[in-house]
Amino acid sequence: MSLLRPLLLDVIPTIQQTAALALGRLANYNGDLAEAVVKGDILPQLVCSLSEQNRFYKKAAAFVLRAVGKHSPQLAQAIVQCGALEMLVICLEDFDPGVKEAASWAVGYIARHNSELSQAVVDAGAVPLLVLCIQEPEIALKRIAASTLGDISKHSPELAQTVVDAGAIAHLAQMILNPDAKLKRQVLSALSQIAKHSVDLAELVVEAEIFPVVLTCLKDSDEYVKKNGATLIREIAKHTPELSQFIVNAGGVAAVIDCIGSCRGTVRLPGIMMLGYVAAHSENLSMAVIVSKGIPPLCACLIEEHEDHIKAAAAWALGQVGRHTPAHARAVAVANVLPTLLAIYTDTHSSEDLQMKTKKALKNILQKCTYLPALEPLLHDAPPNIMKHIVGQFSKMLPHDSKARRLFVTTGGLKKVQEIKAEPGSLLQEYINTINNCYPEEVVSTTALILMNVCGKFRLSW
Repeated sequence: MSLLRPLLLDVIPTIQQTAALALGRLANYNGDLAEAVVKGDILPQLVCSLSEQNRFYKKAAAFVLRAVGKHSPQLAQAIVQCGALEMLVICLEDFDPGVKEAASWAVGYIARHNSELSQAVVDAGAVPLLVLCIQEPEIALKRIAASTLGDISKHSPELAQTVVDAGAIAHLAQMILNPDAKLKRQVLSALSQIAKHSVDLAELVVEAEIFPVVLTCLKDSDEYVKKNGATLIREIAKHTPELSQFIVNAGGVAAVIDCIGSCRGTVRLPGIMMLGYVAAHSENLSMAVIVSKGIPPLCACLIEEHEDHIKAAAAWALGQVGRHTPAHARAVAVANVLPTLLAIYTDTHSSEDLQMKTKKALKNILQKCTYLPALEPLLHDAPPNIMKHIVGQFSKMLPHDSKARRLFVTTGGLKKVQEIKAEPGSLLQEYINTINNCYPEEVVSTTALILMNVCGKFRLSW
């Protein structure tokens, strides 16, 4: 590095450019080498040369700044402190698109770390120039400029508003149908980073007429385009029932369900969460998910996926669908979701977060479920903290349904309830007493006697 530094001032331009490129590659390799570039006082030298040298040197110098800034906020801050940001902004106005691209890339690597560095980028006047860059004909420049606008927007509503005020949304929205997959990825990501912060920003994105155009991205051959498209829809849907209803009316729920069914892995995750957000808002929106046949793909995610965080998202979404009314809970229950959730909850290999999500989902659904045939099989396997919700539903339903009471005896449900060991005075014991009170005393006694005889024969045979 000490040998390369003086070559940055060599009289031959090609040697200067090659030395800068070598430094960039060293700095790009890891944080320690990038830190050595900073400590070697190489950055001020690069910055001084940026305004004077030719386009090849400018690209190489911007590459060094990007390679240093990408590793940590501290290294990015060092770039800002040496005055490089102002020179990079000047490069964004350069005639050569390659220089603009290199400068945009470096600015993005500075902005992505935190809101303070993003604010420094905004204060340097980069945003209006980046918006001009996405209007240039070169696809590579469009990609990097869109990515950088997303990196600036992601940290806070205020930074996102700055990007919006520069007129970025309209230009980004026009590029959703661009045939270049990598550009579409960045455009969808940037719009997501704007929409996620507030209702007002999400509405501004919707007003740019991205629907129904964005739904075509869910059928794209590029997996990241699918994922980023679903993420954008999720970030809009999460804010209000009205925005979710707009998406439902545009055919968004059905499109997301198809997307979940046609892909695997993390690509599914934003779509799963989007369905959960829509269902959480209201009974009608949850019913829209049910009517669009959203439950089977969500249940499939529980079974097919290996990553716990994807299963956890699917469990959460199913809980949101089933938590509203008995009709919603029944729709989830008849899809055989409850045994799957219970199996995941009791699996010792499940992560703590997955167990928490499945427990919450089971509780949400069970507290509304009045479809007893779906509840009865759970009596055999449920742990005590889930059992109380299952028995609680039977204690609510059996006193008012004579047919269900008869079935509960003939299918062995009453017998199973007698086997439950509940703490005296506990809520579970109260539920059991309520169920027992639905039957004549001799029926309960007979059931208990049968149990005692079975246990006695088992002991004798043993």
